[in-house]
Amino acid sequence: MTADLTLRDIQEARERIRPYVHRTPVMTSASLDALTGAQIHFKCENFQKVGAFKARGAHNAVFSLSDAQASRGVVTHSSGNHGAAVALAARNRGIPAYVVMPSTAAEAKKSAVARYGGRVTLCEPTQESRESTARRLTAETGAHFVHPYNDLRVMAGQGTSALELLEDVPDLDLIVCPVGGGGQLSGVAVAAKGLRRAIRVIGAEPAAADDAQRSLRAGRLISAGNPLTIADGLRSSLGELSFALIQAHVDDIVTAGEESIVRAMRLVWEVMKIVIEPSSAVPVAVLLDRGLPAAGLRVGVILSGGNVDMDRLPWLEA
Repeated sequence: MTADLTLRDIQEARERIRPYVHRTPVMTSASLDALTGAQIHFKCENFQKVGAFKARGAHNAVFSLSDAQASRGVVTHSSGNHGAAVALAARNRGIPAYVVMPSTAAEAKKSAVARYGGRVTLCEPTQESRESTARRLTAETGAHFVHPYNDLRVMAGQGTSALELLEDVPDLDLIVCPVGGGGQLSGVAVAAKGLRRAIRVIGAEPAAADDAQRSLRAGRLISAGNPLTIADGLRSSLGELSFALIQAHVDDIVTAGEESIVRAMRLVWEVMKIVIEPSSAVPVAVLLDRGLPAAGLRVGVILSGGNVDMDRLPWLEA
């Protein structure tokens, strides 16, 4: 399958979505710099519309549709953030959104999808169930399917965060970005390498859901199965398009354990006074663990979202 995503695609996506998304701030922390040995610049997508970077890709995909394609609405499947983003983008375009969610999705994320006007259908918590339920809804409604990550329009939208980051901090040595299905990492890598060929782009994923690392090292797609990790936004397996772009543009993928992810999440809350979700904490965890050589480097970290079930904070779980 051909993965043709260019810097120009991402620049065009930025103009398309500009009226609908925030240009998020870049923040720093002297305390976290001291703990990691790096100079970290946090791209705070937790302050994005719907509380996550997904608003970028969803709006680019929905507003790229022709009127005929959009007329019956859109269908997607999501553990939460992408579903909320598609629901918001559909509302902004004035069309319905049908969102398939696993029954185990965080209640906060289910509520967010409904709040933005999405019509939620619950399914079993497996990739197979998500995909088959979405196919059924697409057939029943005639709506246009928007894949949560294996879609070049979605990837182009996600890559716009890297354009902003490198405008604000042009001399970064590397960017660390979470990876689940790979849509965000693909877009970020294409944008970053298109602007600065020498910059390194690193994916970060939970050790309990390390299919991207294993796939990159094996040179072939390896499914994540149905992994158990607190980073619920990173449980998806790579798609064919995202894997091809990661092979072409990403330098490495590193992992963090569950305890390290929780520690990093709590530390960001305590030190930076901002709310991030577990998936956002994974890049921070790999830096805190020194699993990625970054001492003395200027590092961009994508904090991908901040949607958390306040009744189930991980450090309060028994």
